[in-house]
Amino acid sequence: MIKAQRGTKDILPENILTWQKIEKTARELFQGANYKEIRTPIFEATELFCRGVGDSTDIVNKEMYTFSVGGQNKDENSITLRPENTAGVVRAFIEHGFSRASMPVKFWYFGPMFRYERPQKGRQRQFHQIGVEMFGVESPSADAEVIALASKFLSKMGIKDLVAEINSLGCTKCRDEYKTKIKEVLKPYLNELCEDCKVRYEKNPLRMLDCKNEDCAKIFENDEIKKVILSDFICEECREHYDSVKKYLDILGIKYNENKMLVRGLDYYNRTVFEIKSDALGSQSAVAGGGRYDGLVEMLGGEKTPAVGFALGVERLYELVAHAEEEKLDYFVVSNLQDKALETVQYLRDKGKSCDFDFQNRKFSKQLEKAGKTARYALIIGEDEVNGGYYTVKNLETGEQTKLQKEEL
Repeated sequence: MIKAQRGTKDILPENILTWQKIEKTARELFQGANYKEIRTPIFEATELFCRGVGDSTDIVNKEMYTFSVGGQNKDENSITLRPENTAGVVRAFIEHGFSRASMPVKFWYFGPMFRYERPQKGRQRQFHQIGVEMFGVESPSADAEVIALASKFLSKMGIKDLVAEINSLGCTKCRDEYKTKIKEVLKPYLNELCEDCKVRYEKNPLRMLDCKNEDCAKIFENDEIKKVILSDFICEECREHYDSVKKYLDILGIKYNENKMLVRGLDYYNRTVFEIKSDALGSQSAVAGGGRYDGLVEMLGGEKTPAVGFALGVERLYELVAHAEEEKLDYFVVSNLQDKALETVQYLRDKGKSCDFDFQNRKFSKQLEKAGKTARYALIIGEDEVNGGYYTVKNLETGEQTKLQKEEL
């Protein structure tokens, strides 16, 4: 028997209603805030992710599904299944000339992503993300709106005790000075760092703070090192931006904690980064995350454009929300007269009613049993009903039966 590939799952009919509820909630909330849905291809040029996501990240180094297609030049014909969607949305923003549109340009998306990593509960190799991206606004009010949208969406899905963890990574200038200080203080410990952190040390020292290796975590707890990590390194302009974000979050009533170790896992972030967590979920409490990426549009060939956004994993969210129950059909036609049953079903569907019948033409008792499991009403068509020109309708909750004409159905 051929089975689904490791790290992938079928979304079965008994699960799909909750997925539809998640997507419906996202669509109503985000479109109500003037975000337009965008759907990008599931594969892009590999270069897009190497340049956009960053070659110091685990995603690019370890987790991408990359293929060479046709031709002799591998670099020009290398494609990758998207491991995240911000880079693809930015590519579409540039390619379709949205920089000439009235700002802000606001998108939301829902779709599958692909990363080669160890499958676990709520995390698959093919997984799904919902996200929003806002382009063209440098004001910290944009950061606050995106954080508020993420919190509002999770709240609507029934996640309680939400708290935003926030940090500022500063701009290019102050961040570069900070990176230099981190490298200086960690240099004596370089041989003790994990292999990944040794690479990050050269390419992007900030990424070391996101390391999950316990030995590295102990090194970062060293008083001298911790003093540098927790130092207030951002410049005055970035400080004002960060303070304004916090002021707006206070105005919106959004609870937040500051976390100097929060850097997120992607190279394109600057200034505000955040994760939305729930105290009700224990250690694995992060449900959504994002931040500002003001340099990414320009890095990928567009005009300099400030941007901010967030994404969340749908599989992770699915594990946390109350599952939707399947709605019953309006009618189930119970009849051994297949021609009448089929004709009536089509009539009711044309009138906007949900309806089905027994294709196998089983005994009335079996059909009524099926009706009780799938519908609110059984619509009975026997010889008496045909001769009398009416239908018998049985309320399957109360047992009450009524005789109705066709137009009364």
